[in-house]
Amino acid sequence: MSDLTYPRYLELDQLLDLQHVRSDPPEHDEMLFIVIHQVYELWFKLLLHELEKVESNFQTGSQWGAHATLGRCSTILKTLVGQLDILETMTPRSFNSFRERLETSSGFQSVQFREIETFLGYKRPGMLEHWPEHLEGLEQLKARLAAPTLRDAFHQFLVGCGAEVPQDILERDVTQPSQPDD
Repeated sequence: MSDLTYPRYLELDQLLDLQHVRSDPPEHDEMLFIVIHQVYELWFKLLLHELEKVESNFQTGSQWGAHATLGRCSTILKTLVGQLDILETMTPRSFNSFRERLETSSGFQSVQFREIETFLGYKRPGMLEHWPEHLEGLEQLKARLAAPTLRDAFHQFLVGCGAEVPQDILERDVTQPSQPDD
């Protein structure tokens, strides 16, 4: 019999020990703020994982696999949006009671969120100029900025299915943002 338990498998001790309020005395809503944002980052991790699966589905010609995984991505995004309802229960006054302890940190520094944007075609290399050089995950984001987007993989999938895709789309500079087509 295995000693693997639910808490061990999910590493709950470590996970539940990652929330550290910085306010002193502790501000009640700071815990809400931390948990919500950590949960967002977990959803972002899963969404990137699923979008990479869609890319793989496109590369292998698995139309139905891509369809199913995109459905899951849609549900994840609905959940992300739904979480805003919880965050909105925090008043501006409550947020301001601990905001100064965040120093220069900001949700705009979410590397995973920027990776999702980039992978979906919204590439903005100039945004890196505003980030600290030591920001965790920055090299990963730079790699994503240099790589093809999910849209590029979709175009290749269409070619594999016999569709005609204009050459300028297939040969575009993948380091640049995707542009809308006519």
